[in-house]
Amino acid sequence: MPFIRDILEYDSLSIVGLEKNTGKTECLNYILRRLSSQKCKVAVTSIGMDGESTDQVTRTAKPEIHLTEGMYFSTAEIHYRSRNLLSELVDITDERSSLGRIVTAKVLIGGNVLLSGPSSGTSLIRWMKSLDRFGIDLKIIDGALSRISSASPAVSRAMVLSTGAAYSANLDTLVRKTRFMVELIDIPLADSVLRNRFINVERGVWGTDKEGRMLDLGIASSLTMDGIKDDPVKRSKVIYISGALTDRFLQRLADSPEIKGAEVIVRDFTKLFVSETAYRMFLKRGGQIKVLQKSKLIAVCVNPTAPSGYVLDSEVLCRRLEQEIKLPVYDIVKNKYDLCC
Repeated sequence: MPFIRDILEYDSLSIVGLEKNTGKTECLNYILRRLSSQKCKVAVTSIGMDGESTDQVTRTAKPEIHLTEGMYFSTAEIHYRSRNLLSELVDITDERSSLGRIVTAKVLIGGNVLLSGPSSGTSLIRWMKSLDRFGIDLKIIDGALSRISSASPAVSRAMVLSTGAAYSANLDTLVRKTRFMVELIDIPLADSVLRNRFINVERGVWGTDKEGRMLDLGIASSLTMDGIKDDPVKRSKVIYISGALTDRFLQRLADSPEIKGAEVIVRDFTKLFVSETAYRMFLKRGGQIKVLQKSKLIAVCVNPTAPSGYVLDSEVLCRRLEQEIKLPVYDIVKNKYDLCC
């Protein structure tokens, strides 16, 4: 399977779980184990905290993060002190998390470690740049759906998604919800002219006039719809939303008599806070959604076991998902010793 070979084509990767206990750490460990045999320098961190042996919510056992010789890792000082490996401290930055300063080290003798790195997309970008002087080939971010900014194309160029019974114990619901997330990740890029026009716009809602020039629609964000009486779609068939796109704003646009052929643009899929119902209705009425930046979703990993003990059929789950999303789907736990790279 070309799983790891695909990852090696990129210089940054985020691993995002759609819910806690969907196998994200198993997926991370599998990738790290396979990468240890490759000739590339790897650095890893987490946007939250990962690697603890027991889940703090469910009190169930969790796999710890295992690093091998030559890998680099960044974590909070308090967790660096509790590491179970031998390492060389190579950097102490001014970057801080809620647990203290972030430190970076190189593994000398492999072992387990708790990762708790930068806590925002902006600080992750700074972290990645700080690693350039060490000649890192691949930077890996252990993320989470609650902090999905780690998967933004502004942060990482590629991503792996983990899903499973913890997300939904109903097979049909799990497949549908995962398919919708994959669909959002795969939303097409806007035209290059529009991408160049809006890429540096960080505030407000904008459109284009008849000459194609930027037009301020006078809307602070999709969260401030109260008091807006005119129809934004009548003013511009292209609408760029610099922040989050919400259900309420999308429904307002979908209700426009001019919606057919209108194009809504957001920075990337992490700005989409819309339900599948609102999304489908908008498309059905003739609207389009595009992005300025796009990550490459390489694969989906599944954990068919929920913390409650409920277990889905792994083969059926993988087969159904592959049919729906047209991407490789892996049960890492079941096949951890069989999957080849």
